[in-house]
Amino acid sequence: MTDTVLDRFLRYVVIDTQSDPSSSTQPTTEKQKDLGRVLVEEMLQIGLADAHLDEHGYVYATIPGNSDKTVPVICFCSHMDTAPDFSGTGVRPQLVRNYAGGDIRLTGDPSRVIRVSEHPELNNQIGNDIVTTDGTTLLGADDKAGLAEIMTAAQILVDNPTIRHGTIKILFTPDEEVGRGVNRVDLRKLGADFAYTMDGETAGHIEDETFSADGVEISIAGVAIHPGFAKDRMENAIRIAGAIVDRLPKDMAPETTEGKQGFIHPTGVTGSMEKASLSLIIRDFTDQGLTEKEVLLEAIVKEVMVGYPGSTYHFQVKEQYRNMKVVLDRHPEIVDNAIEAVRRAGMTPVRGSIRGGTDGSRLSFMGLPCPNIFAGGHAFHSPLEWVSRQDMEKAVQTIVELAKVWEERV
Repeated sequence: MTDTVLDRFLRYVVIDTQSDPSSSTQPTTEKQKDLGRVLVEEMLQIGLADAHLDEHGYVYATIPGNSDKTVPVICFCSHMDTAPDFSGTGVRPQLVRNYAGGDIRLTGDPSRVIRVSEHPELNNQIGNDIVTTDGTTLLGADDKAGLAEIMTAAQILVDNPTIRHGTIKILFTPDEEVGRGVNRVDLRKLGADFAYTMDGETAGHIEDETFSADGVEISIAGVAIHPGFAKDRMENAIRIAGAIVDRLPKDMAPETTEGKQGFIHPTGVTGSMEKASLSLIIRDFTDQGLTEKEVLLEAIVKEVMVGYPGSTYHFQVKEQYRNMKVVLDRHPEIVDNAIEAVRRAGMTPVRGSIRGGTDGSRLSFMGLPCPNIFAGGHAFHSPLEWVSRQDMEKAVQTIVELAKVWEERV
């Protein structure tokens, strides 16, 4: 076993850990535990005596503190699963050493090209070592880069007792990609005061704000009748669903919004003449914006239903997660310390927001305030995914510096 961050990353990505949104088990796929067992074994070898994998697929471990001070217990967290959006089976990582610039054509599928025009961050990677796939799978840098970084930092802290730090907890979760990453986490057992997910993208970035998110399910009951006798009688539920989707504001879609703009996004439609169902997700950075979009959506539904007097609908909103900034603003030292750690690791800190959510969103509202720190990966959930060795090394250094900052600032 070798222990550089690149070595670890290359070991982890070849283990298939895709989660499954259609599964009702926890974890949603047993294969996620395969990586969990590898991580536990490596942590035991490092010397983290309490490292273990629980029945729900969570990995817990502790790096004992070595400070004479009473230091808050901080946790570093990453998820083991990869997204179901694209195949994660048979990952064959490719290493482009000393990247000279220009587009990167992927060897397993030459039609797939990582283009500088679409990935401008490549301009900052000249001379670095870039890891890609062969183009036939995703890479899994989301979030196996985070796993490798936390594991490497843990070994550095254990092997260098002159680095003073408080107690540090490690948490690796399953099923983040299907929105269930913290469903069964045991925060009492974890015992942390604050946490950081290592699950961001560009080096130097810290994110303390996410979307607030809801899901909406619309069920439609139409009027079914033999199509040969349907004039002025049939009310086709499929047509009703299609009319609703057609009236969604074009300027309020994911493909037409950016920055702090929210959206209404249809994610699924099923139906027959008699009944149909629509699934949508609503995103906004404020609860008010979320509510306004839901009111707008139901108004569209009601307007469509006027033309179908014999049909009915049911409109259900389900909360998914909320903007973690609400919680993190009460504890400014969490982000302040991360900014200082990034600076000490030789980067210019960039504080921003995520057009999405992380495990940290829900952890924050569960009582464990948790911003997100870069892990270095790019083009997540796609065969064009890539990460550089040097950016992963910067993340390792950031974790080590962050442990030191917390100890120094008590």
